[in-house]
This record gives sequence, structure tokens and C-alpha cells, in this order.
Amino acid sequence: MLSLVLFTLGVVGMVVRRNFITVLMCVELILNAANINFIAFSRQLGDLTGQVFAVFVITIAAAEAAIGLGIIVALVRLKQTVNLDQVSVMEG
Repeated sequence: MLSLVLFTLGVVGMVVRRNFITVLMCVELILNAANINFIAFSRQLGDLTGQVFAVFVITIAAAEAAIGLGIIVALVRLKQTVNLDQVSVMEG
């Protein structure tokens, strides 16, 4: 149930909010919801595969957060905003 709530909050936040930092945090919420599911099913089935996969997801999420923050810094330097509505990929 907790995983469903976190996943739903993440998806709603990604759809509703247009701030790049908020979208990045919502992606992290979605990944954490998946981790909770992996851990819960791993414990339920008595298998360690879900826990190992959750560790891999955590490392990928850390790399994704670092890359996302780098993109945010570059975006602020170039466009002086983190609002996704004001940023166009096509213009230079």
C-alpha cells in the first residue's frame, strides 16, 4: 500500500509540476516505490533477488540524481530558470 501511494505521488507530481527539480524528486519517489515492492516481495518469497535488485536500483538512482543535478546547473547557467515550460530544447 505504501508503495502504491509513493508511486502515485511520483506520477502525479511529474504530470502536474513543471519545475525540473520537482520532477527529479518525483522520479526518485517512483524508484523508491519500486524498491519497496522489490523488498516486500523478496521477503514474502524468501528470495534475496529482490533485495539485490533494490541495491542496483539505488545505485542507478544515485547516478541519475547526479546527472540530473548537473543538467539543472547547466540549465540555470544557460536559461536562468528551472521551469520546464520556459525551456525549449530547439532554441540555442
